[in-house]
Order: sequence, then structure tokens, then C-alpha cells
Amino acid sequence: MSTVAVPTRRSVLADVVPRSLVADVLLVVGAAAFVGLMAQISFYIHPFVVPFTGQTLAVLLVGSTLGVRRALASMTLYVAAGLAGLPWFAGHSSGYSSLLFGYLLGFVLSVTLMSWLAARGNDRNVVSALGLFVIGELAIYALGVPWLAFDLHISLAQAITVGMTPYLIFDLVKAVFAGVALPSAWRLVERTSGH
Repeated sequence: MSTVAVPTRRSVLADVVPRSLVADVLLVVGAAAFVGLMAQISFYIHPFVVPFTGQTLAVLLVGSTLGVRRALASMTLYVAAGLAGLPWFAGHSSGYSSLLFGYLLGFVLSVTLMSWLAARGNDRNVVSALGLFVIGELAIYALGVPWLAFDLHISLAQAITVGMTPYLIFDLVKAVFAGVALPSAWRLVERTSGH
């Protein structure tokens, strides 16, 4: 009687890396550092109080590639280390910013939700991946914008005007880029692994 080897289904892209504690730690720390690096692509446009950054693209990629535990650990590390003084928030900043803290919490929600959806195959084709990234962006706003309204003592509608609307076109570009890149990465992995 011969046994047939069944190929292992990879839930998320990071599952390409053989699972070990060292690999998981490197992925978590590397992902947090990647978000910190992308946060340095940062600029303000007057009169908006929230910076335009590359970090949301990094958050989306982390959320869609690492799986729930590693993605959640990486965003927790990113937020905790930044609050503790590591200058890897936007513009080399660190510490608690009451104005932007809701967006940081939104990063944690975003990667958790995205990694859960990605593990169910929503990262495999462009249409579902684009939807995945739009959901990830909306999760960031779902916590960031109400927190901004509370912090600035303005209405939710005003917070949407200053903390979400100006950023939508940039976020759509990020979502489209990531929505094309992730399924392309999957095709490359499958082609090189023979699955």
C-alpha cells in the first residue's frame, strides 16, 4: 500500500515560510518594522490634521499576509514600541498622540479582520483582494474617525470631513496596488512550488 502525499494548503502567504518560533518572531518583528518604515513616507496637507502616510499600505499588507496571530502580534508590537518611545510613527514621532491614537487602534482591528478574511481565501484573486483591502481601510477609519471627533470635540460628520474624506483617493490607490500585488504573489508562490 502506498501513501499519497497531499500538498499542504497555505492559509496565508506567510505560511510559505516553514513554521517555527524563530520564523514567527522574525515575521512579527519584520512586519512591525515594515510598518514603521512606511510610516516615514509622511506629509501633511493644510488644513488637515492627520498625516498622509505609507503606513496604511504596510498595515494592509501585514494584515493580509501574516495570519491572525502574527498580524495581531506585529501591530501590538508596533503600537506598544511606538508608545514606549521608538520613533517609528509617522515623521519619526513616538509616544501617545491623543489625536491619532484611534487610527493606531484601527490598525490593530484592521489586521485582525483582514488576516481572518485572508485565511479564508479572500486574498487569492484581484476582486476579492480588492474587497479585502477596502474592508481593511474601513476598519482603520471605524476607530480612527470617531476617536478624532471625540479628541477634537467635533461632530462625527466633521471628523469624517477632516479625518477620512481627504484620504480616500490615496487609500483607494493603495487598495488597488495591494489588491493586484497579493494575488500576483500567490500565483508566483504556486508556480515556484509546483502547487
